[in-house]
Amino acid sequence: YTLWDLWIDTHVTGPLRRPGRTLNKVLDRYDEEIAFYPDVPRIIHETSGRSHLALCSRTHAPDLAREALRLLLVPPPPDSSEEPKPAIDYFPHKEIYPGSKIKHFMALHKKTGIPYDQMLFFDDESRNREVETLGVTFILVTRGTTHKLFWDGVEKWRNKQAVATVNE
Repeated sequence: YTLWDLWIDTHVTGPLRRPGRTLNKVLDRYDEEIAFYPDVPRIIHETSGRSHLALCSRTHAPDLAREALRLLLVPPPPDSSEEPKPAIDYFPHKEIYPGSKIKHFMALHKKTGIPYDQMLFFDDESRNREVETLGVTFILVTRGTTHKLFWDGVEKWRNKQAVATVNE
């Protein structure tokens, strides 16, 4: 319930399909819809190329999650001549497998070299706040990721950076 209104391993049954070139919509075997929350494509466009975007999921259906991300077409920015792109193309870093988010972030750090205190993590499960022990900034998503929640989270991360700089 962070990027879309479901848990891929409990609400979705494969195979998945996209009706034609439909944007931001994939259907499962029983026509259940998988789509990003309305503000997510805008957030992706505002951050893509300016930040390292990653996915960390403890799902027990990693192949299904990747399939959904391959099929889900992100609409281009408004007033753009760009073609829609698969969601998975916006996330070069993916840690999608069962297990603790600590494990996900340790793997992400090892692969990218990005310090934990430079990471910002949005998630719908409060138990995943455990990543704060590594230095990651955690934002709890209670009703889906919105534009306001996202930028409020960025502001929280920036304020944390400012405090760290002052204390050094």
